[in-house]
Amino acid sequence: MVTMTRRIGVLDGDGIGPEIVPCATAVAAAAAAAEGIEFEWVPLPLGRSAIDDFGTPVPEHTLAALDGLDCWILGPHDSAGYPARFAEQLTPGAVIRKRYGLYANIRPCRAWPGVPATAPGIDVVVARENSEGLYADRNMAVGSGEFMPTPDIALAVGVVTRAASERIAHQACRLAETRSGRMTIVHKANVLRMTTGLFRDACRAVAAGYPGVTVDDQHVDAMAALLVRRPADFDVLVTENLFGDILSDLAGELAGSIGLAGSINSSDTKVMAQAAHGAAPDIAGAQRANPVAIIASTAMALRWWGTRVTDAALVGCADRIERALGTALADGITTPDLGGSATTTEVGDAVTQRVAGHGGG
Repeated sequence: MVTMTRRIGVLDGDGIGPEIVPCATAVAAAAAAAEGIEFEWVPLPLGRSAIDDFGTPVPEHTLAALDGLDCWILGPHDSAGYPARFAEQLTPGAVIRKRYGLYANIRPCRAWPGVPATAPGIDVVVARENSEGLYADRNMAVGSGEFMPTPDIALAVGVVTRAASERIAHQACRLAETRSGRMTIVHKANVLRMTTGLFRDACRAVAAGYPGVTVDDQHVDAMAALLVRRPADFDVLVTENLFGDILSDLAGELAGSIGLAGSINSSDTKVMAQAAHGAAPDIAGAQRANPVAIIASTAMALRWWGTRVTDAALVGCADRIERALGTALADGITTPDLGGSATTTEVGDAVTQRVAGHGGG
């Protein structure tokens, strides 16, 4: 059944967010027009500007609006630059992720035509469990997973549950079915036998229900080395939170730049487009930021949403955006991080033109 309401939340965030997010919405609007539909954008305050206007980085009316949306675009946030009184609070991304149970962080990393890559053959997707593990903002209902019994001792609690491990394993297996049918479970069960051992075993048990998926497993340190040495041997990597964060950043750089690394965070009913990179406050306002990752993230979110609600127009938008991105990059229209001279807006405009069928090869 096709959804008749295509409302998308827009949260610009901090740093380079107000420069790159408008590129993503312009590209998506052009794709929608080409598909004969229209998006209703719902701008929502978040981050430093929200602190200045409402006294909090995540206003309640922002959350109330997100309650009624299936899809939104989240720009990067720079919580390290917020006033000291917010230092002990969850980051804006963590507040949103926990409220909506966005347990699956899907991060594809592939070499694009025309972009120099350290590993030209890389085309992997990291399916990262996003609700538990060692990160202190994810593993406790109350308080933090980090604590210091004395000023000279720091402890961290890592949480791995069978239910969460099985949930991300299903996502990874379904991804593998749409790709090459290969999945690698990444763990460290030779040392973290109970926690990552449980993760590995839960993933293996789930994968047994997907006969078309070929499964192997790797220790995380070996996986990092193998991504550098022979990345083309791997397709879908499923792993826990900390390992997934590190490996996806490594894979993104191997593919050319983390500025290309799209990403979504999803539950079973909601999806958030959020690039893998940060807010880069040092280049904010300089028109040097690469908008490709947030544009790619938006395409991923539209594909996820369209697939879930059986809306061919949304999937068509994703197809158009991804083709236009590839064409613009192949035509050499890139920001300085990729060796180019185009501004943020110029890259966004080039992709928008190609979505609409104008410009480029």
